[in-house]
Amino acid sequence: MELSQLAMFKAVADQGSIVRAAELLHCVPSNITNRIKILEKELGVSLFVRKGRGLVISPSGKRFLSYANKILSLCQESKRALDPTAAPSGTLKIGAIESSATGRLPKLLSKYHCLYPSVHMQFSTGEWSQLLKGVVSHELDGAIVAVEIKHEDIECAEIYKEELVLIASPAAGVIRDPQDLGGLDIFMWPEGCPYRKSLVNWLDLHKVSSSIISIASYGTILGCVSSGAGVSLVPKGVFEQFRLIGGICGHVFSDLVPVRNYFIWNKHIEFHRAKDKFSELLKEEFKDL
Repeated sequence: MELSQLAMFKAVADQGSIVRAAELLHCVPSNITNRIKILEKELGVSLFVRKGRGLVISPSGKRFLSYANKILSLCQESKRALDPTAAPSGTLKIGAIESSATGRLPKLLSKYHCLYPSVHMQFSTGEWSQLLKGVVSHELDGAIVAVEIKHEDIECAEIYKEELVLIASPAAGVIRDPQDLGGLDIFMWPEGCPYRKSLVNWLDLHKVSSSIISIASYGTILGCVSSGAGVSLVPKGVFEQFRLIGGICGHVFSDLVPVRNYFIWNKHIEFHRAKDKFSELLKEEFKDL
């Protein structure tokens, strides 16, 4: 078993195609096919099954992928450890919940790229539970979530508190108190979203009954609210982005408790300068929030 085989296996698993994996690794597809066949023979299992024109990872392949990710991650860490004073370089895989990606990170990601151009950033979004799984399995080097994570493999640091803003169409009129929401449709991310939980707790506190409609897209939520179909509760950073587009107004309530956002990473990765510099930049940029 060789590291190059593991890299090929991971590329095919990620891309779902030998051809796309070959393009990513700058080699011919036949080379990847042969090397994976040799790997499968050595392991005594099939790592992929064919589905149409693509490949789907097998149950055995999924189990092996978790180990391959760890091995490749440790290999990268060992290289970084040999030169801890070198400028950050290599690949940095960062994930974030949609609210952070939309409202807070665009300028920071641009600044990070300017500071560390040798780092190849791979950025993705997902629900906090998906991001946690990615960090634990070494598929992500770090992630921004709105839940304090307590896990044996995870380090967690608070980076900012996100104030909450109720958004509505100007046609909805002035919303002075929670009772004004009675009977209105409220568009929120699905169950499990920390911001939705804050809304539910707030409505329960004021004994307000409203219909909450699940939508997993801030763009769609904005469209529904701006059309006058209902209201939503969003992080202040998202509201500041949406306000530039127009068609909505914001309402702030003092008893809506801000939601803490955290940066998480795998505690077993000791040397990762690109990730460490990203964490430092997060703390510096959001120190006033």
